[in-house]
Amino acid sequence: MDQNINDLISKEIENNEVCLFMKGTPDAPQCGFSMAVSNMLKILEVNFKGVNVLEDQNLRQGIKEFSDWPTIPQLYIKKEFVGGCDIVKEMYENGELKKILESKGINFKK
Repeated sequence: MDQNINDLISKEIENNEVCLFMKGTPDAPQCGFSMAVSNMLKILEVNFKGVNVLEDQNLRQGIKEFSDWPTIPQLYIKKEFVGGCDIVKEMYENGELKKILESKGINFKK
């Protein structure tokens, strides 16, 4: 993977408590899975950064290599890779996602 892409990914994860690498943006998702994870975070009223991997093919491939995870979206909370859509959806449904966010001291919108 290109060092600039690796640095960009690291910087986004480092600078954003909740970072979602997705297809499209939180306001205009370009894939159903990205929209689903984005919507779950919105329902929980979490401040998060959406990173559009469609803007750069190298970023799109780079995030897969970075996490060793084959699909997008990918959710990171406090620099820790949580998973993709299926994992996040399951965690959301059983309440685990909210617990993790709270335990890591993530601020919810007021």
